[in-house]
Amino acid sequence: MGFPNRRAFRTVAATLVIAAFAGCGTAMAADGTPLWTSPRAAQSETPASHAPSTVDSAPPAPATHGPTRPPAPGPGLPGADASGRQPPPGPLTGKMRLGGPAGSATSTGTASVALTFDDGPDPAQTPRLLDLLAKYDVKATFCLVGKNVAAHPGLVRRIAAEGHTLCNHTWRHSFTLGKQSPAAIRADLQRTNDAIRRAAPGAPIRFMRAPGGNFTPAFVSVAAELGMASIYWSADPRDWDHPAGESGAAHRARVTRAVQRHTGRGAIVLSHDYAEPDTIAVYRTLLPWLKSRFHLAAL
Repeated sequence: MGFPNRRAFRTVAATLVIAAFAGCGTAMAADGTPLWTSPRAAQSETPASHAPSTVDSAPPAPATHGPTRPPAPGPGLPGADASGRQPPPGPLTGKMRLGGPAGSATSTGTASVALTFDDGPDPAQTPRLLDLLAKYDVKATFCLVGKNVAAHPGLVRRIAAEGHTLCNHTWRHSFTLGKQSPAAIRADLQRTNDAIRRAAPGAPIRFMRAPGGNFTPAFVSVAAELGMASIYWSADPRDWDHPAGESGAAHRARVTRAVQRHTGRGAIVLSHDYAEPDTIAVYRTLLPWLKSRFHLAAL
């Protein structure tokens, strides 16, 4: 089958070859009809910022990958707003697994393990623990009892100055505080926070732990209103428990085994520095063991 107009065909073919080698612009037939436009030419002819839009523009979707930053601090203490409240807990808190009583946290939400020490400060044991933590370059979280803070403010200043985090453990360690009215809970937690702030001005108080882990919805709610996340634990070696007939060596061995057995990625480990010299001795063994297996970080 032949072509009725060989001259027209040759003209069209030549035009297409020239356009292909040029790599830009639009190939045109002999009569001026566009045949093909190169992608590079299409992009360069009309800048994206000037191209006509055929769809309605929409605002960017909100981020869903993590909590937003707290608002900038107001006047008064660093990190506090005009009412004296702390800002909401930071990103780590937003990732915590809330598997404890009344929605308290049982995991750091990361691979890091958090060591927490309750009931201090103790003038005999807390300095020894701080020396040990400094030796192994480990940061921990100290859950402080208000009346002990008032009695030993210098230790609170040292805890904060050495980079550990502070946790409100109520004024006098009452196991039944969570069953009282929200107003009574607030007064107790506020009194404790005030004592900590007098001892260590500007140090954030982002956490609260109920004595005995006796959290209630009211306890957790009031703590949140004061800017504190409620933390439970995932590993409890019961270092405070001294059964009759248990020797010091047996006690230390039991506590050591319990921490080693129950500590995993993201664990929050409960221990006590108040009036517990055996706990300090145990951590001389535990700190190098834990550091060889986990990343240790304060909450």
